[in-house]
Amino acid sequence: MITTPVTPDLLRGALESETTEHGLLPHRLPARARARGADGQLLMAESQPSGVRVVFRSRATTVELDTVPTKRVYAGMPARPEGVYDLVVDGRPAGSGSVPGGITVTVDMAAGTAGTRPGPAGTVRFTGLADHDKTVEIWLPHNETTELVALRTDAPVEPAPGTGRPVWLHHGSSISQGSNAATPSTTWPAIAASRAGVELINLGFGGSALLDPFTARAMRDTPADLISVKIGINVVNADLMRLRAFVPAVHGFLDTIRDGHPATPLLVISPLLCPIHEDTPGPGAFDLDALRAGQIRFRATGDPAERTAGKLTLRVIRDELARIVAQRAADDPHLHHLDGRELYGEADAEELPLPDRLHPDAATHRRIGERFARLPFLSSRTEVTITGACPADAPPNRAP
Repeated sequence: MITTPVTPDLLRGALESETTEHGLLPHRLPARARARGADGQLLMAESQPSGVRVVFRSRATTVELDTVPTKRVYAGMPARPEGVYDLVVDGRPAGSGSVPGGITVTVDMAAGTAGTRPGPAGTVRFTGLADHDKTVEIWLPHNETTELVALRTDAPVEPAPGTGRPVWLHHGSSISQGSNAATPSTTWPAIAASRAGVELINLGFGGSALLDPFTARAMRDTPADLISVKIGINVVNADLMRLRAFVPAVHGFLDTIRDGHPATPLLVISPLLCPIHEDTPGPGAFDLDALRAGQIRFRATGDPAERTAGKLTLRVIRDELARIVAQRAADDPHLHHLDGRELYGEADAEELPLPDRLHPDAATHRRIGERFARLPFLSSRTEVTITGACPADAPPNRAP
């Protein structure tokens, strides 16, 4: 077996990587953004490599990846499933596996404490690959911080050349990160990217799609041909702001993106249907009765009467986003709006209800991804050319 260090040129989907005592840690926000947003939830989410993959060319028939995962255990809650690594060969699924061991962080949400127990590196192993030159992708767990230690193969590897496909930069909440999806290549953004033939950079951050200026600046500075922003559910369930602050925050977020991408197709997506927050403001909370029964469910704890004082619900946010985009589109023909209920609406909720009342399950991720892939936003190459997004052989948009 040949050991190859995992270096940044083997990564796709990460904005930055950090050398640690164990190996290489992919990040989905750059260091300066992490310094601005030193919130524990955000730092955890951005270090979980949703959409990040190790990509190389090789004739290898056996591939091993050593990693140190960080697994999180929540006291009093059902055990979380092991993180999954998906193998994709020449664009086709070719296997999945998990890595035992690693670091364990035990969180007691009631006491507000956390403890860390170190653990060894582990290995995910794939065998029986075809003996010919091919592109190999290992999609890293979307919900498990992963330090990459070493890559081993039974044939030499080299970085894969660029695909020339349009780059899709997406920002959203835990639903975009992939909560309750089965595997990293079957989150809804990963499915949409695969179906539409685009390269995904996923900035979906669990609990942290909060219109943070440093996230907008990271998007401003990231080369992209297509950009989408899904706004709403975290703003409501965090009870973060009222209507007076929300509207200028949306404008500011979009203004910053436009500073670096003045003519790139930009899609603003309003929230998917979520019955608990349609007319009831946040904050959201765990359903304690469900926890006692060994289940995870969420509930809305706000007072619907407070909407008149500017408290936000999903219906209010959808109306405001539609109005904001319509206003801005008068001067920005490349700005578009999508009502999130077109991806998951009332009929879907009857057929595929949200199992924890907040996040879609694996089947719903697939439905959302397939619907999104059919939108002209991703699937129409004509739109990409007309609206001025960079062709594959041109330098992508960058901040001045």
